[in-house]
Amino acid sequence: MNALASVWPALGGDPALLARVSTVERPGVLPSRLPVRESARACVGACALAAAELGARRTGGGVPAVRVDDGAVATAFVSERHLLVGGRAPETFAPLSRFWRTADGWVRTHANYPHHRARLLAALGVPKDPGAVAAALAERSAREVEEAVYAAGGLAVALRSPEEWAAHEQGVEVAGRPLVERERLDSAPARVLAPVGRDPLLPAAGLRVLDLTRVIAGPVATRTLALLGADVLRVDAPGLPEIADQHADTGFGKRSALLDLSVGREVFEELLAAADVVVTGYRPGALDRFGLAPRALAERRPGVVVAQLSAWGTYGPWGDRRGFDSLVQVATGIAAVEGSSAGRPGVLPAQALDHGTGYLLAAGVLRAIGEQMEGGGSRVVRVALARTAGWLLEGRGDVGVSGDVPVGQWLAERYSPLGRLRYALSPVVFEGGPRDWARAPGCWGTDSARWV
Repeated sequence: MNALASVWPALGGDPALLARVSTVERPGVLPSRLPVRESARACVGACALAAAELGARRTGGGVPAVRVDDGAVATAFVSERHLLVGGRAPETFAPLSRFWRTADGWVRTHANYPHHRARLLAALGVPKDPGAVAAALAERSAREVEEAVYAAGGLAVALRSPEEWAAHEQGVEVAGRPLVERERLDSAPARVLAPVGRDPLLPAAGLRVLDLTRVIAGPVATRTLALLGADVLRVDAPGLPEIADQHADTGFGKRSALLDLSVGREVFEELLAAADVVVTGYRPGALDRFGLAPRALAERRPGVVVAQLSAWGTYGPWGDRRGFDSLVQVATGIAAVEGSSAGRPGVLPAQALDHGTGYLLAAGVLRAIGEQMEGGGSRVVRVALARTAGWLLEGRGDVGVSGDVPVGQWLAERYSPLGRLRYALSPVVFEGGPRDWARAPGCWGTDSARWV
């Protein structure tokens, strides 16, 4: 499938600009029964083209040529696996985050964060012991576990086939939405941005991005905006722990601050008053009580671009549920498609829903900024992991042995406050654009909650 030709129009892009994109195909990378390689290339290509288009608006010149290399894309889509912090490789999943047998099938749990692990164990009534968890799950049905753990605030999802998901009420809701939802909220005046230079060309220079995201997809989006010149300030609640290695992978180019919105509203409102983009990745509705719904933000900051990421969408019976890439793969039928002939569920060769959706979200923000320069208006961009999963399930990919592609050319090393880092370079490449981030990640939560 020509995936980019379907993604770019979903972002409102001019199809004629697709001629500016060239690709380097490397069959064998990201091998899967689903078109992971093609969809990953399309998400990155759309993001790079959106960046090049915005760069052209700000220089007054033509749209720079975009080059998408499957090797760079595949390396970036498993950036967490290539990361070394002081020579040490991080742990990706905690022991209780995995597939489990149930009385009638399979369930997958997510317990990387301490509070999610505690809620999972409380729902099952067992101690922190994999054997005890396995025994408890083996006695219950997968759907029963799913509901019980969710009710306790934890994360567990029953394995479904693509057909079962398509018939599920949430699956029906998700399938009826566009891959990237775009909405204009008001008649705020056109955005005026100063011209930018070409050495390097930074399309997002001068933009202030308030980053209220966690885990992978949202941070990948804001990491990309930081690469392109935006001043990105990530703000986290002091009471929510973060996985240090996860922050090391996605914190490039950003600053990181802690702020309790319950008591620090005045500080937050000062940040919002000067923000151009607000990116949210928490469970839908979780931030509404702080006045962070899109229309509430636009009322206080006319002309803002609000970018919303969710696991299941902001609608339907699962619209208020938490979720992660691994769980969305299980619910939507991807794990079943990638499973073995013996019925054991499988996984994609990368957390492709997270990474792909992250690049789509960044692309949506860049296109919204460009549209504002012409027509004004506060804007909303929405993406959902489950919708990206549905798009991926529409095709079939290449199954086989992973291609022998040396990744060294897409890796870099530098010193940072966290130690010496080896990391994946961004696959977002266009003529004259940046090849690396201006700053390495610092220690999580140690920056001031203010704009530079």
